[in-house]
Amino acid sequence: MNRLAWDDTPLPEVNTSFLQLPLPEQSLGARMYHGSRHRPLIIYFHGGGWTIGDLDTHHPFCLRLADQTRCTVMSIEYRLAPEHPFPTAHEDALAASRWILDNLNALAPNNGEVVIAGDSAGGNLTLATAVRLPDEPRLRGCLMLYPAVQHYHAGMRSYTEHAKSGPLTTPIMRWFLDTYLNGLAPADPAIEIMFPDRRVPLSGFPRSLLVTAEKDPLRDDGRRLANALQRAGVTVQHEHFSQEAHGFPCSEGPTPGHERFMALTKAWIEAISAR
Repeated sequence: MNRLAWDDTPLPEVNTSFLQLPLPEQSLGARMYHGSRHRPLIIYFHGGGWTIGDLDTHHPFCLRLADQTRCTVMSIEYRLAPEHPFPTAHEDALAASRWILDNLNALAPNNGEVVIAGDSAGGNLTLATAVRLPDEPRLRGCLMLYPAVQHYHAGMRSYTEHAKSGPLTTPIMRWFLDTYLNGLAPADPAIEIMFPDRRVPLSGFPRSLLVTAEKDPLRDDGRRLANALQRAGVTVQHEHFSQEAHGFPCSEGPTPGHERFMALTKAWIEAISAR
C-alpha cells in the first residue's frame, strides 16, 4: 500500500467523518466520505491479504472514488489476522454491511441503495458478503478489483506466469492466505463462506463491475469469477487491464491506469443510478 505515490498529488476536498459502527459483537471504525443523495452508498473493504491495510492506506483512493462517482463512500476498518484469523474479517464485513443497510437514512446522503466494493482481499470480502445477502433489494451492485476468489491450491496458471511480476507475488499471496486461514485446509467446508464454490448459486448476484490486471497472480481468479457470473445470467462488466499490475488503481497514484479505472467506475455508477 504505497501511500507515498500520492504525496505530490492534489487530492479532492471531500467532507469526511469518522464513526464507530455499534455491531453486535464488535464496534468497528469507519471513515465516511460524503456524497450525493442521487447516488448509492459505496461500502468499501480495503485490500491487504486480510492481514494488513487500514483506513489510511486507502484514504487517497477513497477520496478520489467519492469525488469521481459522487457517491458517499464508507471505508470499513475490519479486524485483521493474525490476531483475528478466519472468519473474523468475513463476519465483520457482513455485520458492517447489514448495519449500514439498516441505517441508510441516518448516514451521509445516498439514494437508499448500496454498492459493495473492495480490492484484492477486499474484493473477496465483497463477493463473500454479497453471496450472503441474496435477497437484499437495496444491494444495487458490486465493484470488485482483482478479487481473490479461490485458494491457491486451485493451481491457476497466473500464480506461475506472474509469480513475481508485480508488488503482489505468489509467495506473499500464499502467506496471506495461510496466515488468515490459520491452519484450515483448502478442502475444509468452513471456508466456503470465503470461497463460494459451485454449490453456491450466483443467479441472484448483483450487477457487477469486475476489474483484473495482467501482471497479477490473481488474474485468473477474476477471470474465473467473471465467467461464472456470466454463466449464471448476472450482468457483469469485466474490464481487463493488460498493462497493469496488482494494486494499480489504489497504490500507484494517479497513473493512466488509475484514471481509466475511475472513468469506467464513474460511468458504471451513473448507469446503475439511472431510473
